[in-house]
Amino acid sequence: MSLEIESRPSESPYIERVWRSRSGDVSAMMSVATSHWELVFWEHRGEVRAAVLGPEAKASRAPVPRDAVFFGINFALGTSMPHIPDSRLVGGNAAIPDVTRRSLWLKGSAWHVPDFHNAEAFVLRMVREGIVDLDPTVAAVLGGAAPDVSARTLQRRFVAATGQTQGAIRQVHRARQAAVLIQEGIPAHEVVHRLGYFDQPHLARSLKRYVGRTATQLGAPDAAEPLSLLYKTCPWAPA
Repeated sequence: MSLEIESRPSESPYIERVWRSRSGDVSAMMSVATSHWELVFWEHRGEVRAAVLGPEAKASRAPVPRDAVFFGINFALGTSMPHIPDSRLVGGNAAIPDVTRRSLWLKGSAWHVPDFHNAEAFVLRMVREGIVDLDPTVAAVLGGAAPDVSARTLQRRFVAATGQTQGAIRQVHRARQAAVLIQEGIPAHEVVHRLGYFDQPHLARSLKRYVGRTATQLGAPDAAEPLSLLYKTCPWAPA
């Protein structure tokens, strides 16, 4: 494969998923819309870089350097960096300076660069240092609990913690779920029924906007332009 991606879930309440990948002869990928922000490290031609990547409201093509190695921590919804509001990161990124293979600087201190196996320890230190925070109300609602605040307050807290409204998050989540089901061989009309789309044209528009692929294209993956990380999650439909 031209872009190998491996990922795992996490038991940390602050982390959605941890992933790593290696690029081969691919030069671009389709970056699928996501409601999560992430911390990404990559090495290419001996140079190591890191950045905070914000949520993506729609799919877009992204360049991929050849023969590069990547590692990322995908943070849970409701988790944020108070000094870099998610609203400023949606569709954007913030580079982290002075990164080497072994260390980086955060909040005036030297940190060991995390890896695929110790991401949780790294994030726990970020929490202790006040670099990462989690809104308990947003996290509880995402977990299925009834909100203990008004609808207006909850919406405001969602936007503050994620940079997006509940409705926007729902649309992205549903499209990603639809893409995974279609890749598993589920017919489009069945996906419409399972995920509550109005009809197949509604599903088609959603896939094109948020995944950058049609149902037919998802059934026949394009090795020359692979998709970014897609994975199966539990159903979730915020109001």
